Amino acid sequence: MNDKRDLMKYMGSMQQAAYIRPLTYAEGRSTGLKAYEVKNGPLCYKLMADKCLDMCELSYKGVNFSFLSKPGLQGRNAYDTAGDEAIRGIMGGMFFTCGVETICAPCTVDGVDYPMHGRMRTTPGEHLSADAFWAEDGYHLRASAEMREAALFGENMTLRRSIETVYGQKTVTLTDVFENQGYRDEPLMLLYHINLGWPFLDENLRLILPTRKVTPRDAEAEGHEGEYDRMDPPKDNEPEYVFIHDLAPDADGSLRAVAVNEALGLGLEIGWNEANLPYFMEWKSTASGDYVIGLEPANSSVYGRPWHEERDTVHRLAPFATEKNVLTFTILDGQDEINQAIQKIKK
Repeated sequence: MNDKRDLMKYMGSMQQAAYIRPLTYAEGRSTGLKAYEVKNGPLCYKLMADKCLDMCELSYKGVNFSFLSKPGLQGRNAYDTAGDEAIRGIMGGMFFTCGVETICAPCTVDGVDYPMHGRMRTTPGEHLSADAFWAEDGYHLRASAEMREAALFGENMTLRRSIETVYGQKTVTLTDVFENQGYRDEPLMLLYHINLGWPFLDENLRLILPTRKVTPRDAEAEGHEGEYDRMDPPKDNEPEYVFIHDLAPDADGSLRAVAVNEALGLGLEIGWNEANLPYFMEWKSTASGDYVIGLEPANSSVYGRPWHEERDTVHRLAPFATEKNVLTFTILDGQDEINQAIQKIKK
């Protein structure tokens, strides 16, 4: 039921079934963190207004889909971009935004220090807004913000982001528009760090990807690429593995990844376009206490900054040029929806 007249016979306020509400956390490392809580029937998620409007939680029918690292939910910290110390501030979440000068490990190139996964993930939003409204296709819940990464005598990059869902549907749509508001070409390195966690993620989880080739990132991942699509039970002190995938797009250039837990009867389909995000990496950690799979569409290689000339994949944006990315996150509920999503990829 998604018709306004029919639906509102059962309730005087739509907030009984769907809402978007601002909130502020008031405990521990999360103290002062501003966010939006979104409820779309059985689909619930939270967006961090102070951290790039990234999604820190996602659940469906009470089942958590997202990963939360050991440091836990937290706001911005002094050590967020301080070299290797940044791992104390990376909480994971359903996704966080890596970029825009770098997407990978901390490094120094030509005397310039680049922090872990970049600065965008900790950039607070400006021009924040939240809205809930009826349109022809249903009741929409939308949050939006603008983030700016800039420096005196340096870059001036903006990100305008909106995240939207429609009541009665199981899809969340993220729309990003990046603009270079400076007067020189600037790096626009971007990686969407999408993180699956327990109980959706356990040894029953399987990945379905349109993979043509899987390459281990380093020696630790070598020999494990054959199990990229399966999750093992937790193992004490197991190292992380990173795999680089060569994915085959659909005829229209779209790409998708599907994660399925058939024991729960649930799945998650992630969709994006190859044109602006042609790279895809998988982060897999079966370590006890650090149990996670990361799915990572990107516009630059996992090797990040050009440590070697043959790996120079730094994407750049011309002055006042813009680029738009649209990603979708769709819950799959039941075997029929799971099978349909799998068949799309197999075709």
